[in-house]
Amino acid sequence: MGTSQSSNGSPSGVPMVPPWVPDIPLPAAPAGNPENTPNDGEEQNRPQGTEPRQPIPIAPARRFGNTRRSMGEYAHSGDRSDMRRGVGRYIKGGYGGSSTATRRFGGTVQTANALYSALSGGTSNPYATPGNQLDPVLLSGRSADDVMDAVVEAVRPVDGSQDTEASRAAIKDALSDVLTKFPDADLLSLDEQHREFAIESFVASDVFRRFDLDLGKTIRDKAPSAVSGLARLKEVREYIRETVASTFRRLREAGGKLGTGRITQIVQNALRETFQVFEGYAE
Repeated sequence: MGTSQSSNGSPSGVPMVPPWVPDIPLPAAPAGNPENTPNDGEEQNRPQGTEPRQPIPIAPARRFGNTRRSMGEYAHSGDRSDMRRGVGRYIKGGYGGSSTATRRFGGTVQTANALYSALSGGTSNPYATPGNQLDPVLLSGRSADDVMDAVVEAVRPVDGSQDTEASRAAIKDALSDVLTKFPDADLLSLDEQHREFAIESFVASDVFRRFDLDLGKTIRDKAPSAVSGLARLKEVREYIRETVASTFRRLREAGGKLGTGRITQIVQNALRETFQVFEGYAE
């Protein structure tokens, strides 16, 4: 468990959303929301059906101070209320709230789009055309691990950044989860149910791996032993997974089904609603 690199967390004095994160327009605010009304020339020029863009806040000093305190207490005692409070403070204080946190995960949204396409069969899959990374002819007879590695390389090529390393690991997590739950699934041509599960699993894993980069060291250092530290991290991971799954389930029940052209909106909504749930435990 954990990421390929240790980290002391995101620093202060820098934008909470780094410049390399894709700035994907947020979904529309609810109808009648005064914040959705253009109030200057810049806002009048923004695309219809998107939220007004607020300036990205600069991370304050000790941005994760309260979060580390809660997570240190959780690591020592295993009290889930400390864990929930810590995750809430992570979003509210560490990333300036659910809206900014959703923008921070713009790379997750972009990668989810690419992953959805890569797991689709037929001519609509840009990665599976002859000679490309997921060409079925080239991957014929290869092991499941080989196919998973090919999907990772196609969707999130190496660029040396921590975000990319975390996302690559999250893609592999998601594909492994698919094969665990659906042993007969064909990763190069998943049906809609399998793809939805893969995207949901990827989002949960990517959020956890970002958390691990920022706060995992605190939990490992403050836990009574290495074994208990890993157990605490596993519990955080399951909490994030359960919350993400619950959010996707609510969106599906409300008609927010994944599909080509809808990935950005659904994944952003899932992230934002998940982060709002976390924020509710911040105090």
